Amino acid sequence: MNILFLMYPWSTIVPETDTTLRLIHECVLRGHTVAVATTSNLTMRDSEASAFCQVFSKEQTTPNNIVAFYKKAQFKKLQLPLAGFDSIFMRASPPLDPIALNFLDSVRDEVFIMNDIDGLRIANNKLYTASFDDPNNTFIPSTHVSKTPEYLEQVLRESKTDKMIMKPLDGFGGQGVIMVEKAAQKSFHSLLQFYINSGKGGNYVILQEYVEGADEGDVRILMLNGEPIGAMKRVPAAGEVRSNIHAGGSVVKHVLTKKEKELCKHIGPKLVRDGLFFVGIDVINEKLIEVNVQSPGGIMRINKLNNVKLQRKVIDFIESVIQAKEALSTRKTEFRKAIEDAQVI
Repeated sequence: MNILFLMYPWSTIVPETDTTLRLIHECVLRGHTVAVATTSNLTMRDSEASAFCQVFSKEQTTPNNIVAFYKKAQFKKLQLPLAGFDSIFMRASPPLDPIALNFLDSVRDEVFIMNDIDGLRIANNKLYTASFDDPNNTFIPSTHVSKTPEYLEQVLRESKTDKMIMKPLDGFGGQGVIMVEKAAQKSFHSLLQFYINSGKGGNYVILQEYVEGADEGDVRILMLNGEPIGAMKRVPAAGEVRSNIHAGGSVVKHVLTKKEKELCKHIGPKLVRDGLFFVGIDVINEKLIEVNVQSPGGIMRINKLNNVKLQRKVIDFIESVIQAKEALSTRKTEFRKAIEDAQVI
C-alpha cells in the first residue's frame, strides 16, 4: 500500500506523545510505502495534483521504539502524484486549509482519503454537533451560535442555569474556552465585544449549556468507522475549566458508561455517512461537546493506560478499504473482459 500522511511539519512532532507518528510507524512496520508532506507542499505538475514528499527509506531497519524511530528516520525527497497513492490520511492541524482540499478534490475518485473531503468541510467547526438529531438534548447540550451581542446577552439572561460555556466557533485545543456567569453581565458584554470584534467581519461565538461535572474533566473517545475503539478521561489542572492536555490537564483510565456507548451508537452512522472514519469526540457527563475531525489525538495515552495499540486497528481499517477497492476493480476488469470475449465468439 502507498500511503501519504498530509500533516504538520515532521520537525514539530513530539515523539513521546504524537498520534500521527504512531500511525506512520505502524505503516512502516508493515512494509508499506509511506510518505509525509504538509499542505504547503501540495502543487500541480502538468495539471496533475502532486506533493513534495519525504518518503521513508526501506533500506533501514525500523526500530520498535517510537522515539528511536523518529530520530533515526531517513527520507528520500520526491515530487509524487497524489493519484499514485492508495490512501491519503489527513492529519493536518486546525484550522482547515480549504485550498488543500481543492487539491485533493482532483483525486478523490482514485484515492481513499481519510477523512473525506466533504466531511472535513462540514465538520471542521463546532457547528457540526448541531447536525446530529437530538431534539430533546439527550446527548448534546443546548447550544447557541451568533455574532450578535444583544442576542447572546439575552441567551445568558434567560438561561436556566447560572453559568454557561463560551468559546469561539473556530477555536481548537481549548483556546478561548471560558465559563461565564449570570452575575457577571457587565463583564460578559465586554467579553462579547472582544470575542466578536477581534476578527475582520466579526467572529461567531458559541454559548453552550453548562454541563454539570465539567470541572471534573471530560472524556476523549476515539471513533473508528462509527465505533468507539478507546477512551480516556482528561482532568483539568487546578483552577482550569479546560481539560485539554495542552492546557495542563492530565489523563486517567476510563471505561465507557452505558450512556456513552449509546451516544456513540447515536452519532456513529452519521459520522460514517459523512466519511468521517477516524474522529475524536469530547464528552462531559455523557453529553457530546465537540467532534474533532482533522487530527484527533490520544492514541499514545489511551495505549499506555490500557496496554493496547490502537494504531493497529486504524491501519487495519485502511488496509481493508484498499483491499476492497482493489477486489472491486479486479472484478470489474474480469467482467469487462468476459463481455469483450463474448462478442468475439
